[in-house]
Amino acid sequence: MGCKVILTPQSLDDLRGIVVFIAQQNPARAMSFGNELIDHALTLVELPERGRVVPEISEPGVREIVHRPYRIIYEIFPEQNAVYVLRSWHGARGEPEIKP
Repeated sequence: MGCKVILTPQSLDDLRGIVVFIAQQNPARAMSFGNELIDHALTLVELPERGRVVPEISEPGVREIVHRPYRIIYEIFPEQNAVYVLRSWHGARGEPEIKP
């Protein structure tokens, strides 16, 4: 059985911001893109180790997958059988701030 994927409050704030930003130009696309980001994050349920280690952090448990142009940054907690999505970050925005 797969692990749990949990969206943190910070990642939900990111998601809201992304949807609001896109909605300024294209409300229908904003909702569908927000759903795509969530769906992509939920694919971690089966193989969370597949993402690369986040270069700015260099900790093996903090990884990312990409849904262009966004980086979905997450942390693996094997003892909880869980993945916590930390951020959905636009790649052009530079280095993401990760709150503990």
